[in-house]
Amino acid sequence: MTTVDVHAHVLLPEIEQAVAGRPGLAAHRELDVRRNGAESLAVSGRMIEARIARLTQVPARLADMDAAGVDAQIVSPSPSHYHYWADRDLARTVWRLAGEGVAAHCAAAPDRLSGMGLAPLQHPELMVQALDDALALGLKGVEISSHAPGRELSDPGYEPFWAHAAQTGAVVFLHPFGCTLDERLDRWYLSNLVGAPVENAVALSHLIFSGVLDRHPGLRLLAAHGGGYLPYYLGRADHGWRVRPESHTCAEPPSAYLRRISYDSLVFEPAVLRALIDTAGVSQVLLGSDHPFDMGVEDPLDRLRAALPDQAGYDAVSGGNAVRLFRLKEHR
Repeated sequence: MTTVDVHAHVLLPEIEQAVAGRPGLAAHRELDVRRNGAESLAVSGRMIEARIARLTQVPARLADMDAAGVDAQIVSPSPSHYHYWADRDLARTVWRLAGEGVAAHCAAAPDRLSGMGLAPLQHPELMVQALDDALALGLKGVEISSHAPGRELSDPGYEPFWAHAAQTGAVVFLHPFGCTLDERLDRWYLSNLVGAPVENAVALSHLIFSGVLDRHPGLRLLAAHGGGYLPYYLGRADHGWRVRPESHTCAEPPSAYLRRISYDSLVFEPAVLRALIDTAGVSQVLLGSDHPFDMGVEDPLDRLRAALPDQAGYDAVSGGNAVRLFRLKEHR
């Protein structure tokens, strides 16, 4: 059975060169400092510097994959490349460079690497074009964050994008970057340790309660980080859906939608992964490592085996589900 890691990143220096010195970048960086804290940003800078070959060079990526027992990867741009502050023209440049860069990276090992592009959440009217550009390059879909400044994923402006993604069968990879709790999480790397799973839960809740998943049942949505906190406390949401009229906005109880969403397996602990599988179904969970960042894992298959001793479930999560979701060819 093919093993497929659906959560892996590539760093594209061309994007950072394109945005350098542009109006809005300085404010964006100030926001990063406020949200993450100077200490964590410095640690992250050293971490990325130590991993630059693994983030940019295909031979290093393939060596890591071989060491982990991974046959294929779905490669997405580093979330640091979102740049949702960019104006329309610069946004076009960002998604074009992202798509071309990822496609070129994957073309160096096309039997093992597939890729994702980017779409500008800050410009909903451009997202269909960005998705089409990614698909035209042979990419599998696009990666987005949990929100853009002033916009949640429930924003009606995104409706054409959700419809087009469902119609084309493209995968939308929901990967948060930055948490709106800001200075409350600016110490001890809480901006990522707590903020990322919070953002997953908030974004998915917007998609559920706003009826996006009702209107677009064919949407292929993949949530990073096991869906964050959402899958583990849905009883409260279901109760609110029953007793609060302003929450009774989706056709079914919120927990019913968990089986319409796919999730990566990056939850670190076997018991948590088993809980995710019990809640969402084994068909909805896919292997993910967050390669090669320090918040990822280098032994995703070993962790999966610890949580899923039965072979059928292991085969599904380690690769079978990804082959189906991304419409991949089996690795030979």
